[in-house]
Amino acid sequence: MMQIVRVNVRSGKITETPVAGEQAYYGGRQLIAKVLTQEVSPICDPLGRYNKLIFAPGWLGGTVVTTSGRLSIGAKSPLTGGVKESNVGGDAGQKLARLGIRALILEDVPEEVGLRIVHVDRRGIRFAKGTHLSGHTVSETFTILREQYGNSIGLLVIGPAGEMLMTAAGVATTDREGIQIRYAARGGLGSVMGSKGIKAIVIDDAGTTNDAGHDPDRFKETAKRFTDLLLASPKIEGRRKYGTAGIVAKANELGLLPTRNFSAGSFEEIDSITGARLAELIAERGGEGRSGTACMSGCVIRCSNVFPDADGKRKVASLQYENIALLGSNCGIGSLDGIATLNALCNEIGLDAIEMGGVLGVTMDAGLIPFGDVEGAAGFLREIQDGTPLGRILGQGVTFAGQALGVRRIPAVNGQGIPGYDPRALKGNGVTYVTSPMGADHTAGNAFGTAGTIDPLAKKGQLENSRGLQIRAMILDMSGLCLFARGPLVESPGLLADLLSARFGWDISFPKIVAMAVDTLETERAFNDRAGVSDRFADVPEFMRVEPLPPHGTVYDLTNEEMQAIWKIEPETSRF
Repeated sequence: MMQIVRVNVRSGKITETPVAGEQAYYGGRQLIAKVLTQEVSPICDPLGRYNKLIFAPGWLGGTVVTTSGRLSIGAKSPLTGGVKESNVGGDAGQKLARLGIRALILEDVPEEVGLRIVHVDRRGIRFAKGTHLSGHTVSETFTILREQYGNSIGLLVIGPAGEMLMTAAGVATTDREGIQIRYAARGGLGSVMGSKGIKAIVIDDAGTTNDAGHDPDRFKETAKRFTDLLLASPKIEGRRKYGTAGIVAKANELGLLPTRNFSAGSFEEIDSITGARLAELIAERGGEGRSGTACMSGCVIRCSNVFPDADGKRKVASLQYENIALLGSNCGIGSLDGIATLNALCNEIGLDAIEMGGVLGVTMDAGLIPFGDVEGAAGFLREIQDGTPLGRILGQGVTFAGQALGVRRIPAVNGQGIPGYDPRALKGNGVTYVTSPMGADHTAGNAFGTAGTIDPLAKKGQLENSRGLQIRAMILDMSGLCLFARGPLVESPGLLADLLSARFGWDISFPKIVAMAVDTLETERAFNDRAGVSDRFADVPEFMRVEPLPPHGTVYDLTNEEMQAIWKIEPETSRF
């Protein structure tokens, strides 16, 4: 029986309630939206006692289905002021699901100052003192906790930025070996965890097994069919070799690569930061460097990497597209080593690298340091770690930092930094940034993959495209599947219904799944409406409407009124 577990960090009360009724059909991002809407005041202080931080595996968590261990983490966001779900790999989500937990919910704020640990295992949930972890970096925290609880645990931790309630802070996790550092980075959820006085969640699933499903034979066969289709994809080899960095060159070619604080869409030093160059450096340096590694157990895609320094020692794991775009070209930095230095610092301090790439871009635009200055940028990140006055300003994200520094070009939508796709050259993403309840978040419906079939510079088709992509992203987030696992579901939309039917015994079809996704999007929008951050009043930054973006010289020209028509489009239910 799956449980909803509530941990009150003020009273210490812990309650476990079996999922029942409609709750039985909620998973991942969907469950987060429902809990927030039903239990959290939309006008509450995101870092106050009435917000809740929710950890929710997806429908397929705790099973043998490949990539099914993704974990949704959500709350009212201190950055956007609305609903926020951030999705992460690593092993924590799978372990939580194997323990029969459909959601772990942190409630209230502590009366006393001091960090604590939440420990979860088969015997139940309990608190432990975490004061010895205060101020420690993410890797240090991982190491101390593994020494304390063993190497087989799952971990969810915050760094110094989260402890200091900086709204650019994320929640970190790791893989089984403790090599990859993965982030539920977007939306400032690390600061929400810090406000609850929780430094870490330790998850010990010893003695548990994967759920075999309502119909074990059918579930096993369907899971195998899903894996076989995924492995047969022509994209699998490129994703293993280059990871998400494989699209850097294409993004530059399309003129949508953020460059020098979104003042251009292509970068003159592109050849030094492509996925091909990344793979070459990893191979040349050897040592601890690796391409084609997994961020979670059982993943057959293996799109992660370990980027080594010149001596072959691990420098960061992983170096991905978003971080190359935001910490690299957006800051005028054309060195993978320089980007890796900044990426590693963000990981250790507990910061969203996308948000911090935007922050560093505005500091350079403000003239505090020149574009391309790796050491200067690293110095700013260390100021955040040290909690200096300037560091506390920068740690609040790109909107706050840009306003404090008097910069006009602030790349954000609804208070959240724009990811590595400039909407002037990928207009479908502009629609997603504005209309999605998530704010500027590419994982809510990324149009990059459709740039070959829908003109990314034109208005035509962008609403329909974003609508379909937002629904697709929602379905994957409800399922607990990686976005890169979508291929087999696109080929065979009924496959997901088959998996859910075999696992739970549900009478479900793909159109029903689409209806659930649409309902969840509307639930999130309703929360945002009541929170005062409706997409009806959102927009891309003004500079993107008036400053033509080189090399194509385009501006963002879909009006808010035009974008609002997205909600009148009937969703496609015959294809994923």
